[in-house]
Amino acid sequence: MKEKEKMDNTEPTIATGIDDDEELSREATKEDVEKGDYTKVVTLSWDEDPQD
Repeated sequence: MKEKEKMDNTEPTIATGIDDDEELSREATKEDVEKGDYTKVVTLSWDEDPQD
């Protein structure tokens, strides 16, 4: 049970050496989509009013 607890407490990570922006911005190929081998990525950003 300790192994499961350890797995539940880990933070999501991306392998070192991967350029996050480049990898996450790349579109899935037609073949990847047909195989279902892709992940939808959503980018969130703050919409700040510069007058505040």
